[in-house]
This record gives sequence, structure tokens and C-alpha cells, in this order.
Amino acid sequence: MLVDGDTVAWVGSEHAATSIQDARMKVVDLQGALITPGFVDSHAHITETGAALSSLDLSNAGSLAELLELVAKAAAGSEGLIDGYGWDESSWPERRVPTAAELDAASGFRPVYLARTDVHCAVVSGTLAASLDLAAHEGWDNGFVVRSAHTLARTASRSLDLAQRSRYQQAALKHAAAQGIIAVTEMAAPHIGPVEDLRELMGLEGSLGADPLPQVLPYWGQLAQSEAELAEITAPFEGRLLGLAGDLNMDGSIGARTAALRTPYADSPGSTGTLFLTAEQAGRHLELTTRAGIQGGFHVIGDAALDTVLAGLRIAADAVGEDRIRASHHRMEHLELADDAAIAELVRYGAVASMQSGFDTAWGGEGGLYEQRLGARSRSMNRFASLLSAGVMVALGSDAPVIPTDPWSAVRAAVNHTNPAERISARAAFIGHTRAGWRAAGSGNFMLGQLAPGAPASYAVWEVEELMVQTPDAKGASWSTDPRAGTPLLPALDTAHQPRCLLTVHNGAELYRSVGF
Repeated sequence: MLVDGDTVAWVGSEHAATSIQDARMKVVDLQGALITPGFVDSHAHITETGAALSSLDLSNAGSLAELLELVAKAAAGSEGLIDGYGWDESSWPERRVPTAAELDAASGFRPVYLARTDVHCAVVSGTLAASLDLAAHEGWDNGFVVRSAHTLARTASRSLDLAQRSRYQQAALKHAAAQGIIAVTEMAAPHIGPVEDLRELMGLEGSLGADPLPQVLPYWGQLAQSEAELAEITAPFEGRLLGLAGDLNMDGSIGARTAALRTPYADSPGSTGTLFLTAEQAGRHLELTTRAGIQGGFHVIGDAALDTVLAGLRIAADAVGEDRIRASHHRMEHLELADDAAIAELVRYGAVASMQSGFDTAWGGEGGLYEQRLGARSRSMNRFASLLSAGVMVALGSDAPVIPTDPWSAVRAAVNHTNPAERISARAAFIGHTRAGWRAAGSGNFMLGQLAPGAPASYAVWEVEELMVQTPDAKGASWSTDPRAGTPLLPALDTAHQPRCLLTVHNGAELYRSVGF
């Protein structure tokens, strides 16, 4: 590959490269390393990810007792708020969350805020709850907080100045670059952080420093119901916002039992979750964003939530026409529970599915969180193969800090889906985590996500054990696996060693270089 400044100038054989080489060129022999297009994370929360990287890591807590022990150790070595991420009670022997009193006892009556792995709920200590009067708000349950009680606790735990936010943002983006990621789709929203947070990520306020960082693709999840309201919401972003979409919540999460379902939860027969918006509100929002020429969209997980969004798409299509709705490619984030009829409507309206294959690895399979919450319905979760075969564009991301920023693990998760019928090839998953990420965000440069003459010099270099063509076990290859066919090879993902990133470059600028490379 020949790179000239910020552009790929030529790609070809080693013999041809030798024939065109001259004294103006710097030659780098990669010694068998692999070059790929850089990854795009299609759904992340950058400041939250940076905060999680420097907070109490609870992802490996195997029981309630272990979590309380980690809190006690943190209390012994620090002062102020104990802030933690990543616990998941679905795999604990106790199968319950800690109470406010238990967190008080473990922390020595310190304020404690511990976000569940899905970040849609948390547990808090009695000390923090009393200071915020959380018991008076909807969603309080003896230390476990969802909905408005969680929003209040989360906001209080995120009282950061711009300098603190900048440090978290730099940490998250540098970490992403070290994973071969060249762009991160930021799903900001008022309930997650203030306007200033996204403005800083967009380079409109404060500073992220002089070092090149992955590109931020900005979305803001706030509902608009009039042209004046839409103008007021988008004004602070100075015409650079890609959409009013992302974590504009139609419902909540499976883990918190706030995802909106058609029928009750298997482990909570009295609950079908929470719908935060009506079909009429969704339709008006999609109509306005379509007219404004930006993407709309919603966080949508449960089937009842998706029903409501689809009703909203129909309302918007009646207002502006189906062609304009299709051309807008409105985004559906997560889309964990979609049946065939819903998928057909997503195709009809040109919607984009922004999904996280790591969710299936974390929560799918026998005895997992999905089965606990949904029973037999859990096998119809995260339908990557069905969506792709129907013609829906699927872009992959992490929802970091919910799932670690690790794109090769996301590719592996899609190949090894717990439901064999929904597995896709490594090639399809790789495209979903590279080229599709740009197209889902409305990039007009169709060369992004490729390595070909004229494409931006945006790539990653990897140390790999083995290269191969990987297809889902349950399906035959849809292209030749014979190397002579020229099918691009990808790292073998069933070995003991993950591909290791050696170098990350975006538009010719170096974002990351491993030690010794």
C-alpha cells in the first residue's frame, strides 16, 4: 500500500510495489502484520467511558459479597463519592442487588453510586439517597434506582467541570485508538451529560489537547415537537450535529426491566417495562428531523417500544412521504427484540440498525440474563442475520462503557451468536464495524472503510496469529474460501491470542503507536 499524505494512492502486489518504489518514498516492512480499515464504534458514551476507566471496576464481581468487599476496599483507600461501574447480578448466586443499608455498612456511610452494566439503573448508598431525597422520586427501591430516581443520582455523581470532562474524554478516545478505532459515534443526551460535554467533544468548547484523536460523530438525544423547539435544541451545536437520535429513549433496558415488552417479563409477571414516548411524539420528531435534513432515531430495545417507533415512522411518512423518510435513514439503537414483521417495516422505511453484538455474549445463551428476563423469547434477540438478509443496514458498536471497547470481540460475538440462526460471517461483522459505521452516520465519502486508491489513509495495523475466511457454523460460505478467489482474509478469532493493534492512523494522522513498533 502506498500512502500519499492523507490518501491511499495505490494498493497492489509486492512485486509491483518494488517496481514503483523510488527515493522519495519511506518504506515500512510490516513483517507479516495485517493492515485493515480502521474500526468505527457506532454507539458509545465517551465521557462515561473515560469515567469508567478511572472508577471502581465491578465487572468481575462474581457475587453480592464480592461487590460489597470491593466497595469496602475502595472506601479504605479514598475519600468522597465511591463511583463504580459494571456489576451484573444475573450471574450471582444471590440473584439480588445490594440494599442501601448494605452499601452504607460496606462504605462506612460514604456516598456510593454503582451503575449496573447496562447503565440504565444503579444502586446507591443510604447516605447518597438521603442527600438527594431519592426515596421521594419515581424509581426508588431500597437503594436500587431506575427512571427519575436514577437520573437524579447519575446527574449528582457526574458533577464535573470542563477540565475533568476533558481528561475523561481524552482517556476514552486514546483507549479507543489503541483498539484500532478511528471514529467514535457519541450518543449524548440531556439525561447523560450537559450540552457543554458534547460541545467539547465537537471542538466547540474547551480543548481535548493537541494530540490527534479518533473522530467524534456527534448525536444528541433530545425530543423535538416543533420547528422552534428543534432550532433551539440544535443551535448550540452550530450546524455540526448529525442527528437528534441515539439515546433518545423510547424505553429502558432488559437488565433494569424497563425495556417495553408486548407481554410481561418472565421473572416479573406484573411488569411489561416502560414506554417513555408515544407514537405521536415519535412521529412528530421524525417528521421534523426529516424536514431539517438530519437523522432522527431512538434507543429502542423491547418489541412494544419498536411497535411504537414503527407507528411513529408511519405517522412521519404520512406527513412528509415515504421517500423522504427512507432517504433520511433514521437510526434505531440496540434493536434487541424485533420480529419478522417489524424487520420488514424497517426495510420499508430505510432505517439503520445500530447494534451491539457483545450484548449476546454477555447476556445470551442458556441461563443468561436474556433467558431469565424473557424465557423462550430470548432466542429471538439481536437478530443480525435476519436483519442483514432482509436488507437492513447494521452498524456495530460497543455502547461503552456497557460493553468494553474491543471491536474484534464484537466481530467474534456476531460470528458466535448464541442462536446459530442469527450468526453472520466475520466479513459481514467486520464491514458492520467499519464501512457501515460511516454510512450509518450519513458520511458522503463512500471510500471510507476501505483500502483502495483514493480512499482516506485511515487504517490500523495488527499483529495476528493466523488469517482465514470465517463463516457461521450453521451456514455455507456465500463466497469462496479458496485464497485464490481473492476473498480478503481476516484474523482467526478462535485462537488464544486476540489481534494486537500496532498502529492506528486516520486521515494520515497517527492516533496510536504501540511500544516498540
